[in-house]
Amino acid sequence: MRPTPAEVAAAAGRTIPDLVGPGLQVLFSGINPSLYSAATGHHFARPGNRFWPALHRSGFTPRLLHPSEQWSLLEAGLGITNVVARATARADELSTAELVAGGEILAALVSQWRPRFLAVLGVTAYRTAFARQKATMGPQAERIAGVPVWVLPNPSGLNAHYTAETLGAAFAELRTAACR
Repeated sequence: MRPTPAEVAAAAGRTIPDLVGPGLQVLFSGINPSLYSAATGHHFARPGNRFWPALHRSGFTPRLLHPSEQWSLLEAGLGITNVVARATARADELSTAELVAGGEILAALVSQWRPRFLAVLGVTAYRTAFARQKATMGPQAERIAGVPVWVLPNPSGLNAHYTAETLGAAFAELRTAACR
């Protein structure tokens, strides 16, 4: 069920529970929830977000999942969190201090759950949160809490540099590494 515009607006500042558990192959970390996602309680729920299609195109999921099916990812060894928990209309509303503090929280979460890979969805957020100004897309030389890091493009519909096909291909590179 789609939230009303008033419900979406009222979701500012809300959080969504992390989707985590033991035995994760990949923990995906978005930048922060959209207002739409916070209104629905589902990660990457905004229409036009390409996270779910990228998961499917890459082979992480056998079919295209709806955001309301997010809990089924745990069975596949996949989890979801965010660098910053607070929902905003746009990621550029986050301060540098919020991203850095969120990076510390994310590192603690990674230390607790020990996924095989941490995938951060957004190179600019990764650079800011972890003081890695020269980071590029793909696998990183540095680890977080001993866990390998892979930076993927932000799947937001606002990130026009990537198509559904190129996002799927980037996610598939991580899947190949994670399934070795």
